Amino acid sequence: MAARKSANAINRPGHQRAMRKQPETIRATYRGSGKLEGKVALVTGGDSGIGRAVAVHFAREGADVAILYLSEDEDARDTERLVTAEGRRCLLLRGDARSESRCRWAVEQTVAKLGGLNILVNNLADHVSQDRLEDVSAKQLRTTFENNVYPFFFITRFALEHLEAGDVIINTGSVTSFRGSEHLLDYASTKGAIETFTYSLAKNLVKRGIRVNGVAPGPIWTPLITSTYDAKAQREFGKDTPMGRPGQPSELGPAYVFLASEDSSYITGQFIHVNGGSFIG
Repeated sequence: MAARKSANAINRPGHQRAMRKQPETIRATYRGSGKLEGKVALVTGGDSGIGRAVAVHFAREGADVAILYLSEDEDARDTERLVTAEGRRCLLLRGDARSESRCRWAVEQTVAKLGGLNILVNNLADHVSQDRLEDVSAKQLRTTFENNVYPFFFITRFALEHLEAGDVIINTGSVTSFRGSEHLLDYASTKGAIETFTYSLAKNLVKRGIRVNGVAPGPIWTPLITSTYDAKAQREFGKDTPMGRPGQPSELGPAYVFLASEDSSYITGQFIHVNGGSFIG
């Protein structure tokens, strides 16, 4: 399966509104039970896809949500409408998370306008497919790491000025860091960095009572796919999993709720794998 190959494609916004087949954000049957009542969450990449699903699931569980997004204003406003429809506040924060100062600003705005910060979800990534390592330029490698890894360090550092015992950090990883990807060498490497960052940070913060975990999605139908894969690859996307289909963001949201809530109070330094059975067979 080949994605569109263009070093200039990295960091371009993927617009959920433009997707012909819309992702499912939350199931109509999902019932909130107040698991996150009174909590404040900051979700990066919360305008669409997995990030939107996380924001809406959190809202249905009682949390107010801030989302940091690049430039997808219409998608961000759609997320805002979904969150406020759940009776919760949604703060839209526009900016490039590769900027250290923008990450500080996003945390400060969340605390100032929503009254605190209890849950940080690091959920930013992009990729460009290349069939050969020789085709991964220094520019592409540098940009992929700057986009996919640096914001996790920046925003987490500033969030730790406000997080307290009982609060949580959840990082979005990928199945690629556990099984590799022959076409996404640099992307998979960034996800490997996020995996080990999660394990290491969990050890670093455990005595402060802050839990750190991750979710490792398999192939999930999001704007990242339609903005990077050609039509043929999109038709084949996810069919190589044992379940024979891509997952929906709605199938990931409950995993983030679990890790954000007291239901996972004895879990840190772990990943939940939502991947259609990618490790079986």
